[in-house]
Amino acid sequence: MDCIFCKIIKGEIPSYTLYENEKVKVILDIEPFSSGHALVLPKEHTQDIDSIDQDTLLEVFKVAKIIKKQLTEKLNIDGCTLIQNNGYGQAIKHFHLHLVPRTVDDEMNLSKDKHGVKSAEEVFKLMQ
Repeated sequence: MDCIFCKIIKGEIPSYTLYENEKVKVILDIEPFSSGHALVLPKEHTQDIDSIDQDTLLEVFKVAKIIKKQLTEKLNIDGCTLIQNNGYGQAIKHFHLHLVPRTVDDEMNLSKDKHGVKSAEEVFKLMQ
């Protein structure tokens, strides 16, 4: 398997590791959106939200909560945006959760052009 995250987890590629246990490893992103941008990686290779098992998914979010608290205390952030991509937009096909630290004065704009976006009411009707 030629997965960069699997290689990082195995120690074949160096990383800035913030936390590690038997199920997950947390590293700093080498192309961060903001200072402290971290990735929570399940140690077992799984591609996306459809294939990850419930126990591992729960562990990812339990650890994300720990890391978010550390980022808040150490970097004095005002908030944290969580991002998890699946399929389109997923650059590395290994499930991972981004923790992107935010401050009130950051200029990060995660909004998108609203052209073609259905209203909540329209989507709700489609989902029924």
